[in-house]
Amino acid sequence: MGTQLKVLGACPLDCPDGCSWVVTVEDGKATKLRGNPDHPYTRGALCAKVNRWLEHAEQPNRILHPMRRVGAKGEGRFERITWDEALEEIATRLRGIVDTDGGEAIWPYWGTGSLGYLQGLEGYSGKRFFNVLGASGHDPNICSVAGATGVKQTLGNAGGMDPEDLAHSKLIILWGTNPLTSGHHVWKFIQDARQAGAYVVAIDPVQTRTAKQADEHLAPIPGTDAALGLALMNVIVGLGAQDEEFLRDHTLGWEEFRERIAEYPPRRAAEITGIPEETIVALGERIARTRPTAIRATQGLQRHAGGGMALRTIACIPGVTGDWKLRGGGLAGSTSGHVKIDVWNLVRMDLLPRPTRVLSMSRLGEGLLEVNDPPVKALFVIGANPVGSTPHQNKIRRGLEREDLFTVVMDPFSTDTVDYADIVLPPTIQHEHADINAGYGHMYLAWNEPAVAPPGECLSTTETFRRLARAMGLTEPALYDSDEQLAEAALTSDHPSLQGITLDRLRKEGFVRMNVPDPFLPYADGFPTPSGRLEFRSQRAIGGGYPALPDYISGGEVSDAKLARRFPLALVSAAGHNSLNTMFGSNEALRKRAGDRPVVQLNEVDAAARDLTDGQTVRVRNDRGSFEAIVEVTDRVRPGVAGTTKGRWPKLSGGSNPNAVVDERDTDLGGGPVFHDTRVEVEAVLAE
Repeated sequence: MGTQLKVLGACPLDCPDGCSWVVTVEDGKATKLRGNPDHPYTRGALCAKVNRWLEHAEQPNRILHPMRRVGAKGEGRFERITWDEALEEIATRLRGIVDTDGGEAIWPYWGTGSLGYLQGLEGYSGKRFFNVLGASGHDPNICSVAGATGVKQTLGNAGGMDPEDLAHSKLIILWGTNPLTSGHHVWKFIQDARQAGAYVVAIDPVQTRTAKQADEHLAPIPGTDAALGLALMNVIVGLGAQDEEFLRDHTLGWEEFRERIAEYPPRRAAEITGIPEETIVALGERIARTRPTAIRATQGLQRHAGGGMALRTIACIPGVTGDWKLRGGGLAGSTSGHVKIDVWNLVRMDLLPRPTRVLSMSRLGEGLLEVNDPPVKALFVIGANPVGSTPHQNKIRRGLEREDLFTVVMDPFSTDTVDYADIVLPPTIQHEHADINAGYGHMYLAWNEPAVAPPGECLSTTETFRRLARAMGLTEPALYDSDEQLAEAALTSDHPSLQGITLDRLRKEGFVRMNVPDPFLPYADGFPTPSGRLEFRSQRAIGGGYPALPDYISGGEVSDAKLARRFPLALVSAAGHNSLNTMFGSNEALRKRAGDRPVVQLNEVDAAARDLTDGQTVRVRNDRGSFEAIVEVTDRVRPGVAGTTKGRWPKLSGGSNPNAVVDERDTDLGGGPVFHDTRVEVEAVLAE
């Protein structure tokens, strides 16, 4: 009989749940994966995607050795080469670019394929190497920077309440979030609250799985959330239900903000949002009389022209009601603002020979085609599939087709982006390497112990950059730190939340709750703003040249009446239930569950106006591009909205996905992407 081991690890994916898992290993082979039953947030369960992790890792199409391009860019034709050949070619090309154009001509492009602090984005794995070269900086702004910037302007920190405390809420508002598809573990705490009598409201332009399970669903026009938030506070103040003591002792600028709230009576908000006035009044009254109220607002509602201001405004609601002082009250967005791992000690910005420019992740096409002085001559893609995940897909393709661009991609599978690479390197994935992980939806750190040896010639990202530094003859000692040394560096923070959390303890226990009070009221001792108060009148905003007070910001495509005459539908491309970004795009079983082709949901009013019927093949288009989909005629979307899902690989979905029609524009705050601020037309595809 062979030996059997249980190895603790953690899911590395771009999901708030950051699950703790247990890998069963028999005779050196991973045979089973399950959620860790001892983890208070994971509670023994994984999602539909990660349940297939081991199957995903063992797919026959996994890349197991380095490759060099032999066909045209985009064709995806490669030949196998050795690691020595790959490293020498990369080193030679990078040295030449540094000598000719300078280090800034190199763009290390990190994605969210892993959020690990050693192997992934959270610690910018390989950042030390690129700093020594003087490479351009990379702004990983594609996820939640707009909302984080807005919340910081109100609270001083993007961190919200502990999501476990939703179990103590009496009213839960799920605003622009669909946890039953994207981070389902929080639903257990919502269920606990419902069993104790809590009422659940979903605010989303689409009736998602979560909205269908809520007690009430409000469907605003995309991009109008700030107007709705101001109107809800208008109702609360009209009833005299504001918490005067909290406002006096813990906020700044209340009298000015009260005047702003007065500008948004429910009737005006109804005209802006498309939600009936009486529905807005009823929800405002419910908030006014219900303590504690929790608002869970995540990525969905911030991906439009006014997304940062929307989150800034929504973060004010618990300040008006005083919910920030109550367990089960406040804003439950991200907990990442409470994670104080020493990222600066990991990335070692002191290794940069001089300050460099920073390039935007969500504007890759612009960076490759329009940035000069110097132009980008080398793109190093790590844990990312921008052809499938990033706005203005066709522009990105044009940039990647440049013959003078040297592209290296590290990916376990042949994504659309891999097809444009000059050199492809095979990385390990989570259960094959060591890492530190922290979910951005709970209060725990986790150690991921490697459970099995890497397959083929796969190397961890950390080891790849150690070898590449050696191939380039770089002498900086920090480039050769082991994974354990990097982990120790990450945990050197002297912040109280990490007190007592050592690498040795983390490895022994598998996961550790951060050293915060239980219950955790994040702003019980004040807010980390310049004033120490919740700032309706934000000094941080004023200092950055932004409006002093929260407000509804129109603009962008959805509110462009002229553009609406050509492209009448507002497109919302949300997360799919069987994918996570494009992470599982090649998994045949999950693709079968999702269907062979994309689906676009239209209200029966919009379908009838275009003579479209359920199941018909259509083209969703605007001036930037198009993608084909199957129509689903449904009342799950409001008139004027087209709903679809992201995450498909273009080459497996007719050559494109919804990002073909999304623009390279920035949100109002933070420079985030505008996936949900897109106007399109939908038309039948005529049979040839």
